[in-house]
Amino acid sequence: MSYAKDVLAMVKAKNPGEGEFLQAVEEVMESLEPVMEKHPEFKKAKILERIVEPERVIMFRVPWIDDKGEPQINRGFRIQFNSAIGPYKGGLRLHPSVNLGILKFLAFEQVFKNSLTTLPMGGGKGGCDFDPKGKSDNEVMRFCQSFMTELSRHIGQFTDVPAGDIGVGGREIGFMYGQYKRIRNEVVGVLTGKGLNWGGSLIRPEATGYGAVYFAEEMLKTRADSFKGKICVVSGSGNVAQYTVEKLNQLGAKAVTLSDSSGFIHDPDGIDADKLDFVMELKNVKRGRISDYSMKYKNAKYYDGQKPWSIKCDAAFPSATQNEIDADDAGTLLKNGCYVIAEGANMPTVPAGVKKFLEAKILYAPGKAANAGGVATSGLEMTQNSERLSWTREEVDTRLHMIMQSIHESCAKAAKDYGQPGNYVVGANIAGFMKVAGAMMDQGLI
Repeated sequence: MSYAKDVLAMVKAKNPGEGEFLQAVEEVMESLEPVMEKHPEFKKAKILERIVEPERVIMFRVPWIDDKGEPQINRGFRIQFNSAIGPYKGGLRLHPSVNLGILKFLAFEQVFKNSLTTLPMGGGKGGCDFDPKGKSDNEVMRFCQSFMTELSRHIGQFTDVPAGDIGVGGREIGFMYGQYKRIRNEVVGVLTGKGLNWGGSLIRPEATGYGAVYFAEEMLKTRADSFKGKICVVSGSGNVAQYTVEKLNQLGAKAVTLSDSSGFIHDPDGIDADKLDFVMELKNVKRGRISDYSMKYKNAKYYDGQKPWSIKCDAAFPSATQNEIDADDAGTLLKNGCYVIAEGANMPTVPAGVKKFLEAKILYAPGKAANAGGVATSGLEMTQNSERLSWTREEVDTRLHMIMQSIHESCAKAAKDYGQPGNYVVGANIAGFMKVAGAMMDQGLI
């Protein structure tokens, strides 16, 4: 076997039962085989063996009291995967599905995603199996305070800077930041996604969705095409999906779907700015279900328990969660004429689906490239915090746009250099890897 395949076999033996992590590692290892042939020094230094092993895994108990006065216990995690090019950076996820394997996959992906941003950030991820849905504000606050009481021992502005992820929005970041300040007696940029009045950055909520559309726009330019008049399907209905729709509207496209864990809505008239305002109120403030959309807008139809991939479209933006597009879904998208896919979520397409997209030679952008806008703007928030400055909306958006153009250029160049032009999966994996591997080589046996 090749060096990369040997390492993959070792990872599978050492990490049984961690399906998402093994899926992420296998995709990267397949892409890196030609790199290893060209750079035998990486094999000699055992870079692959080191890069697949987290630098640190922290797991802890999170006790808190619910509104009935009953003690509740959850399990918290922080995976500090690689700090070769900067402090660990990556979100915190609050969801019942959270476990070690999922967070290791997310942290591993984050290493390469952060490398692509051009900013000095390592990769990490964390979270807890706590479910904020259905909890009161006071319950969420008590949980977040308990969670941060332990997490605060392991993070810091020069060490590890978490952000939000699924289940962690402005409310949760606020509670966690307040507890960090209380314990550490420090007013520093230790979390990103903060409120604008206390260190946050303009464009941060919009960044992942905007970035995915900016990346897709760059792919379309390679075919002398644009978003004007394109029909787009979007999954999810949180920040990523909401601002994907907003940017698509601004570029002249028509987004026709949104979803949540219960099902999806299809609005053939398009989700315009007024309808999007309703969605934002529904999901961000009322914390309601997307089915309510079809009750307000009668031309829209709600599909209970289904995903939006059966709707005919030109472009798709999976923005909900991992592995939401299976092989059949991928086939359906292609059959219905979809030729642009930019992943707003992390690894939302199963390997068999990715294979179909690549074989069809459509414009397909993997999450580690397409959704890097969120962490890129988190990096810009860190810079503003260090400078004690707040940049304008236009300045942050311009920097974000430039970063996404740079990521596209890096991925396209790496794919072409290694004989697979147009393959953004290979391009993203190689471009992200080379920077981290070079830093590890320079710093000795770390």
